Formats: sequence, C-alpha cells, structure tokens
Amino acid sequence: MRVAFISDLHGNIHALTAVKRFLADNIVNQVVVVGDLVGYGASPGPVIDFVKREGWATGLGSSDMRVAIDLGDRNDRKGVADQVLVWTKKMLSPDQMDFLRRLPPGGRITTPVGRIRYFHGSPHDPEARMDLMANERELEALADTLAARVVVVGGSHVPFVRMIGETTFVDPGSVGLTLNHEPGADVAIVDCVGRKPKVTLHKVTYDFASSAFDIMAWNLPPVIADVIKTGRMG
Repeated sequence: MRVAFISDLHGNIHALTAVKRFLADNIVNQVVVVGDLVGYGASPGPVIDFVKREGWATGLGSSDMRVAIDLGDRNDRKGVADQVLVWTKKMLSPDQMDFLRRLPPGGRITTPVGRIRYFHGSPHDPEARMDLMANERELEALADTLAARVVVVGGSHVPFVRMIGETTFVDPGSVGLTLNHEPGADVAIVDCVGRKPKVTLHKVTYDFASSAFDIMAWNLPPVIADVIKTGRMG
C-alpha cells in the first residue's frame, strides 16, 4: 500500500497538474491533501475543482478556513497572505466556498503497518503549527494519544521527516509555495509494507515561470512570484 501526501497547494494549478503527472508515473493507492488548497496562488478556483474532481481525501487548512468560514473581525491582519485571501474570497463560486466549508479537520487511514493520522496544523485546529523539531517526549506523547505509526502535518512549506520511537512524523512540504530553497512541488510518499513505513520525499519540476506570471497578471503581491521562482522567502 502506497499513499501520497501533498499539502499547501495554495492556488497553484501549474504545480498541481505536474504533481498529477508525477503520480501517474509513481503509482499510489491513495492521494491525501493535507489542507490549504487556497491562498497565495492565482488559481484558487481551478485548484478546488481539480481536487474535487480527483476525489482525493482532503483536510481543512488554515487558509481554507480563513477564506470559507467567518472568523469575525480580523482587520488587524495586513500581511501578504491576508491580502491574497481577501482577493480569493472574491474569486470563488458559492459551490467552491461550500466545498472548503465541508472539509474535515483531518483524517485517519488504516494500513498494514498501522494507523496514519493527518491534519494541517493540530488534530483540532488547522491554524495551529506543530513543531516537528519539538522535544522527543512531547512528540512521543502526541503519538501515543493519536495511536498512530505515521503522523502527517502541513503548514511549514518545508519537507521534513523525523522518526520518534515507533512513529514517523512527516511534513510533505508545499505543492504551490515550497520554502526549502529549491523551486518545484513537494510530494511525500509513504510505503506501508514490511515491518515499518518508509517515507520518501520528492521534488516535482513544473512550469513555475507560468505560475509566477499568473501572480503578476492578477496584480497580486510580487513577492509571491519571487518565492515561487526561488523556493525561498526573502
């Protein structure tokens, strides 16, 4: 059994299309999206429609939640991400907004090597940020609570794997806005065979120049185009 995990698609349809081609060549049994379909990128609607059409299991991300769910007055937030989320709300259809609202906070998968749990930030809060570099005891306690052999989280935009005891913690990185200093789309594949799961991290090349062009064409913050082209912030 092989499961592909992708996260932080962030409205980048060029990257997502390349990931689908990659997965066609690297056959998996299931694809899971660990949240943040929207935000930053210029194609939030097409990305939502793509994921919906593919029928991939999908969890709610922090950007998804802030676009689709009324969280009250947050006018104090004026960053680049917030500017794009305001624009995104105007671009989505009622059906696309409803799709985001219906996303669960995460999910679980039963595999031959044990349970996989996935969520964007924390088990109950997509906006929380799990520190995979935290103290081992803290992560061991979480693994015991979740009763999971693999825990997959998103949000950092940097691919990462860490083994703590019998549990493997994974951040797939970002499909649409990677920050590991190398442009491309990040994919994590978990092979659930043998005595323990095996995780491989992949960087998928795509036409990031076109993604950057779309940012400029929609008059979105130019810094996003720079990050797409370089894989680094600043």
